[in-house]
Amino acid sequence: MKAVQIKDKGYFPEYLEVPIPDDKAGYHKLQVSHASLNHRDVWIMQGQYAGLKYPIIPGSDACGYFNGQRWIVNPGLFWGTNEKFQSKSFQILGLPDNGSMAEWVNVPVENLAGAPEHLDDVQASALGLAGVTAYRALVSRCTPQPGERLLVTGIGGGVALFVLQIAHLLGLEVYVTSSSQAKLESARQLGAAGGVLYTDSDWTGKLIEMNPSGFDIIIDSYAGDQVEKMMKLINPGGRFCFYGGTGGKIQNLSPQILFWKQISIFGSTMGSLHDFLEFLKLVNQFRLVPVIDSVFDLTDVQRGFQRMQQSQQFGKIVFRIQAK
Repeated sequence: MKAVQIKDKGYFPEYLEVPIPDDKAGYHKLQVSHASLNHRDVWIMQGQYAGLKYPIIPGSDACGYFNGQRWIVNPGLFWGTNEKFQSKSFQILGLPDNGSMAEWVNVPVENLAGAPEHLDDVQASALGLAGVTAYRALVSRCTPQPGERLLVTGIGGGVALFVLQIAHLLGLEVYVTSSSQAKLESARQLGAAGGVLYTDSDWTGKLIEMNPSGFDIIIDSYAGDQVEKMMKLINPGGRFCFYGGTGGKIQNLSPQILFWKQISIFGSTMGSLHDFLEFLKLVNQFRLVPVIDSVFDLTDVQRGFQRMQQSQQFGKIVFRIQAK
């Protein structure tokens, strides 16, 4: 079968011929139509995960076909029975086992769900990892209420955009940050009430001018030294949720501001099967359509990786595996 494979740390994936995966008990072999790209795939290429072994086929998301039906993948495998946190057996499709950027991929039966009928294969392939991560971070962890004010940092990535879309559907007032004015404008078209460039020296002051009422929820994937500044924006009783930490360790965070404001801090990774199914209910109920940045043939995989590596995307980058 045709696939892309990362052969070693620091090397872009290559398009090549590999064996079709063997049948596995408890799994279905999905014929992949489209697979979407996540930052996780770029970080695998860069060797940023413990226990990583090469060569490996990347990819956590897919829309494909089995027994004449159309399916999407819940990429979080073996979550376990505790909704509060994942089990020790938890893993994500595409590491340590081969992922979805191939003509065929093995997926546990319980990790397949019917593709929403209002979405085409490109759109359906973009739902999984980013969608369930966004849903758990915002809905399951922060329990938003209509009318609350939300700040989403780093708009343009898949998770941040799903947070914006979900929050808008649930009646929240959403503000965003970005390093790109064009991305801020695109976010407004999706329902954001406003946004600021985090590259500005006084970006927090501009947010206060824009929204003097403060924020009830902040969803962030960067962390680092910006957290101290954002804590000053959050309202008493507010919730702060991290689903990433590319900015590194949090510095100079005062415990006084946390306990005096009664702020709750949450960490969130991926989501349970319940989170995934609840997210799909919302997608179907509101006919939510994910934001697609671009679609590449799998033979052009390096362009897609380069686009994400350079943070050029607004929405999901999708690879066309097989035309249907």
